[in-house]
Amino acid sequence: MTSSDTPVDTPAAAPATTPFEWIGGEPAVRSLVDRFYDLMDLEPAYAALRAAHGSALADARDKLFWFLCGWLGGPDHYQSRFGHPRLRMRHMPFSIGVKERDEWVACMDQAMQETGVPEPLRARLKGSFMGTADWMRNRGG
Repeated sequence: MTSSDTPVDTPAAAPATTPFEWIGGEPAVRSLVDRFYDLMDLEPAYAALRAAHGSALADARDKLFWFLCGWLGGPDHYQSRFGHPRLRMRHMPFSIGVKERDEWVACMDQAMQETGVPEPLRARLKGSFMGTADWMRNRGG
């Protein structure tokens, strides 16, 4: 087949325009969130993070999934259910210091690695997650 035999109407794959598309849409975000919470149960390094989430994780899984979909540039499931996320206000009841911040980011980074988030996106998101997690701190240390 020569280049002149290539059909004119064959579209080239469009590049991802949002992190949501780049990561793979809702199924990939759901996998990431599920792995994140699974790691809390599996890895001793995240024991304090897991303890802060109470006995059941189903509600937290759904809320993080809904939030990340919109935060990554996809559907705004969280805002359509709850309004503005007001992350800092919603996390004020929890004691969040450097250790909790670092555990959250490390757990999410491991989940991104294990679910195959492309390295350039993973690095970008890790930086964004760190900035957000640092902003959530409500105590020193």
